[in-house]
Amino acid sequence: MKKKVAIIGSGNIGTDLMIKVLRYSDILEMSVMVGIDRNSDGLARANRMGVAVTHEGIDGLIKMLEWNDIEIVFDATSAKAHLYNYNIIKQFPGKKVVDLTPAAIGPYLVPAVNMESLEALDNVNMVTCGGQATIPMVAAVNQVARVHYGEIVASISSRSAGPGTRANIDEFTETTSKAIESIGGAKRGKAIIVLNPAEPPLVMRDTIFTLSELVDSDKVRESINDMVKRVQTYVPGYELHQDVQFEEIPESNPVFIEGLGHVHGLKTSIFLKVVGAGHYLPEYAGNLDIMTSAAKAVGERLTKM
Repeated sequence: MKKKVAIIGSGNIGTDLMIKVLRYSDILEMSVMVGIDRNSDGLARANRMGVAVTHEGIDGLIKMLEWNDIEIVFDATSAKAHLYNYNIIKQFPGKKVVDLTPAAIGPYLVPAVNMESLEALDNVNMVTCGGQATIPMVAAVNQVARVHYGEIVASISSRSAGPGTRANIDEFTETTSKAIESIGGAKRGKAIIVLNPAEPPLVMRDTIFTLSELVDSDKVRESINDMVKRVQTYVPGYELHQDVQFEEIPESNPVFIEGLGHVHGLKTSIFLKVVGAGHYLPEYAGNLDIMTSAAKAVGERLTKM
């Protein structure tokens, strides 16, 4: 029997996630789409697809009869809105929350890296789109060589960055940097996001730099390729854009990293692209697709706990 879910946030991310649940999940059942704009395309689309809707936010959701049967709530709003939403949801025992905002109330979760450690928690955080794309690569390097420093640059099309994404820029960099350390395994992490206004829109591109202990580069490359395959099990459009590059930073000429001092070892440069599945949004919106695909995978796993 499928587990009923609600999605809070009728914008791009919430609507794309709704379609994924409706069309591609054998475990989750879409129950309610929640928004705050009665004229939003997401609510209108949900209504046409036979999904119950409310434009009164979380306050409207908990008044609906459907609320009693909902087991998982996906929050695709903003970091600040999630704080309000969760304070209400946690008053109802048994409800689990998958947070797609950078609020980071619950522990960070990147399916390809730490899904197996998922416990019966009532709130898990999906980090950010950049984090979902790049942290697996940092973790892949860290599996074979201790990573001293991990830096990621996520470049997304301006067209795929809605009001929620733009409102969360500061939270994006802070949350992603912390997750590079806590999930990716780097001693020090840094995250940068670029909203690319190019026309026609470009697909999501991610660049990852790590500085790790000096090891055989073939082992690092193999670990990276294995991790790419793991991510592709739930994000088919995830792939290396070009060959992984390596550079040895000798002990005689180390680089200075703030917070770490002078460091030497193996510099690894990884270049990714993420093409969206095109379920609701254009293929260039891979940043949204990787978030919703990862969230769906986590929601399905939570139903088994």
